[in-house]
Amino acid sequence: MGYVEDLRKIVGHRPLILTGSVVIVLNKQNNVLLQQRKYPYGVWGLPGGLMELGESTEECARREVWEETGLTIGELELISVSSGKNHYVKAQNGDEFYVVTIVYMTKDIVQGKPQVHDDESLQIKYFPLHQLPDNMVGSHRKAIHNYLELT
Repeated sequence: MGYVEDLRKIVGHRPLILTGSVVIVLNKQNNVLLQQRKYPYGVWGLPGGLMELGESTEECARREVWEETGLTIGELELISVSSGKNHYVKAQNGDEFYVVTIVYMTKDIVQGKPQVHDDESLQIKYFPLHQLPDNMVGSHRKAIHNYLELT
């Protein structure tokens, strides 16, 4: 059981501040790797997730990419950090949280081929940066937009 699950046993559904990382993984054609998720069902997003105790945000990013896509990634570039009242989430089970999201970018795929590698994903697929799917996590679309503004 992970940190968030353990914490929820203590605090129930009350609002928490949770920190996580997502990664803009680009291939040689400069397409971005997205994960179609089971929750919320069918929604596309960047690979990523919440930190575990003792993890750095970079370690979280690498672990989540591997868990969700089977890719081992190398060098990470910090793109942005987002937080605040606009990052409030109320899950279907009633859990409430404000998320602090650290966004990284990498073109450094060290090992592996992108594939569904966990039970959280429906599919893993590359998309052109300017042709993202309509059904996408809003904050992840914004993270990609922020990245494009930097380049």
